[in-house]
Amino acid sequence: MNTRMLLLAGAASIAISSCAYAADAVVLPEPEPVEYVRVCDVYGTGYFYIPGTETCLRIGGYVRYEASGGDLWERSAVDHEDGDINETWNKYARLTLQTWTGTETELGTLRTFTETRFQWGNGSPSGPVIFDTDGDGFVDSAGGTNGYDGTSVSLNFGWIELGGFRVGKDESAFVTFLDYAGGVIADDMIGFGPYDTGLISYTFNGSNGFSAIISLETGSDDSFGHDYSIDSYVPHVVAGAKFTQGWGGIGILGGYDSIHEAWTVKARLDIKATEALSFFLMGGWGDDDANEVVGVDPDTGLLIFADTGANFYKPWAGEWAVWGGATARVSDKAEVNLQLSYDDGEEFAAALDVAYELVPGFTITPEVDYFDNGDDDAWGGIIRFQRNF
Repeated sequence: MNTRMLLLAGAASIAISSCAYAADAVVLPEPEPVEYVRVCDVYGTGYFYIPGTETCLRIGGYVRYEASGGDLWERSAVDHEDGDINETWNKYARLTLQTWTGTETELGTLRTFTETRFQWGNGSPSGPVIFDTDGDGFVDSAGGTNGYDGTSVSLNFGWIELGGFRVGKDESAFVTFLDYAGGVIADDMIGFGPYDTGLISYTFNGSNGFSAIISLETGSDDSFGHDYSIDSYVPHVVAGAKFTQGWGGIGILGGYDSIHEAWTVKARLDIKATEALSFFLMGGWGDDDANEVVGVDPDTGLLIFADTGANFYKPWAGEWAVWGGATARVSDKAEVNLQLSYDDGEEFAAALDVAYELVPGFTITPEVDYFDNGDDDAWGGIIRFQRNF
């Protein structure tokens, strides 16, 4: 009897103790539901909301491989067997990563854009320069389309925009506002404006197709070795206006080089003849009498100035230049591009290509190019493979 009472008392004690421990047990919180990526279609295809924010993000870019040759684009190389100079292909590859963001605010759309390029090549330096590498008095490489030497990384774009105001690293509004020249690869054998610059700009977009821009720019160096980076607090200035409709568009703008106190004006007309055929005509005029430092006098130590015609917004020869061309959509997959250019320095350039989209996102473009510098001429060819994503 006493043993049974002891066992019952022990069991009751254990039960009470267990209840007490149960009352003090830690309760784990329920896991919060995962916020999956949501599609954002406010700014176009490819955008998605960054989780936990109202900011839309798009990531894209392209991979490109390009080879070029002929008298116009060929590269000189030393023969490994006998040391002679041979002509060979120019080749380069590029990976471009791009990001876009957009957020609606009480002051308008807040946007950003970045583009970083990773490049490898075995060509000559890029830029609208004529190189005479073999001493025959003529070009062995021209234009700014495919001459990259070695491996490089560059930030080509990195700007912020809010309600029409833009600030950051961009290409000059003198190039972007009226658009580039034609649809060919070698569109700048005769240059039509500068590229890299820092800027602060404002663009007004009306509801009737009218738009206007003013841009304060810092400038940069070019492939001729000219340094157009501003040397005071006075910026370069670009201002212009354009009108676009379903038939095409017309626009004009001017650029002021604050270093050389030189003006350049450019105008453009676009005509959309049909859904498959379009034309453009563009002309430019600029001051060609700017002085700049070209050396140092060894006897006096004084700087030597010369009339070089340097002008940040006028990369062509002489005072004026014209560009014209056409784009024809000949099938669902193929597009033909033609461009002709001529300047006051009696330089003439022509380019013809066919951009063929083999499968969606992958385009192969063969191109034939011709350049005449007034004294001699040369032909060249380019083949480009590009995967956009």
